[in-house]
Amino acid sequence: MVKLTSEMIEMIKATRVMPLATASADGEPNVVPVGVLYVMDPETLWIGNQFMKATEKNLRENPRACIYVWGPQTKGCLKIKGDVTLVNEGPDYENMKQKVMEDKKLVCNQLIVMKVTGVYDCKSGPDAGAKIL
Repeated sequence: MVKLTSEMIEMIKATRVMPLATASADGEPNVVPVGVLYVMDPETLWIGNQFMKATEKNLRENPRACIYVWGPQTKGCLKIKGDVTLVNEGPDYENMKQKVMEDKKLVCNQLIVMKVTGVYDCKSGPDAGAKIL
């Protein structure tokens, strides 16, 4: 499994909203803004699903996703790909519901667990698209 570096984790933490891309089984793309994302460990991201119906549908058909990390406060740009599991019950889901309510005052309808499978450079230049991890 791929492990994010401490610098990558800091980039994620510094980014307020990140696009999350998914695709249906037949390839129909979808992108949504994500403001509830926690780095649980260097291999695992937790994403809160409050209202993402098309994203959930896509992830049920095709459990892969991509997060784009960039902002004025980051020192670069990352594309993080991963395998996804949808969680609607159990201790992890209850923990996420509590974190989202405390931090964002939102009701979390689902926990999206993303296991990182690859990290890519996405800033312009000769290394654009190059695999980092």
